[in-house]
Amino acid sequence: MFLKSALHGSGIRAKPMKEQEFSRRHFGRRKGWKLGDRQTGLLANLLPSLTLRLEAGRAPNTYFDPPQDEVWLEIGFGGGEHLAAQAEAHPGVGIIGAEPFIAGMAKLLGKIDETGIRNVRLYTDDARDILAALPDAALSKVFILFPDPWPKTRHHKRRLIQKDMLDALARAMKPGAELRFASDAEDYVTWALERFMAHDAFHWTAEEASDWHLRPQGWPPTRYEAKALKAGRRPAYLRLIRR
Repeated sequence: MFLKSALHGSGIRAKPMKEQEFSRRHFGRRKGWKLGDRQTGLLANLLPSLTLRLEAGRAPNTYFDPPQDEVWLEIGFGGGEHLAAQAEAHPGVGIIGAEPFIAGMAKLLGKIDETGIRNVRLYTDDARDILAALPDAALSKVFILFPDPWPKTRHHKRRLIQKDMLDALARAMKPGAELRFASDAEDYVTWALERFMAHDAFHWTAEEASDWHLRPQGWPPTRYEAKALKAGRRPAYLRLIRR
């Protein structure tokens, strides 16, 4: 009932859920603007030392030196603002970031080089590779912030939030682990909520509209959020708990 009232209160109209076939190519372009010499150098010299080299079944905290107490995952970190802020604020947490967009990876590397944070590991391909390699109940927190909404109906199969992605996340997340999702695309928020609510492994924490219309404390902003707000779009911030 709350899903329907929340959607109604936001002006978002829920649509009947029709599961789409998941496409591995859920991300779009890999290259963007031309990189400067410094960014090119960081990709060549800094990225190799932070690159996540997956081993099936390996405990993710052991990818860090020293091993961290817990591990978080950000899927599609864009320019890395959120990931870098979380890494600085939580030096005892290992944070894995997956981002196939090379220019975004270069921007994050610039922040890492400036701040000296090293409790991060980076992956330049599909985050599903990471989830497949992780043992059960390995992650304490997952972030999916402003993913590509793929607004055209024929492209909905490319959206990241699909049942089999949620199945993979549910297996890799600890009981009580938190999943954070944000988007400024109303249709995608509806899409995501339908799938989250239909999945037995996740509990949506919202009790009133302000719980998902206001970015909670401890949730650093991103440039995508700033762009949406400047354009007059109202993002939604969803917090879900692994049962």
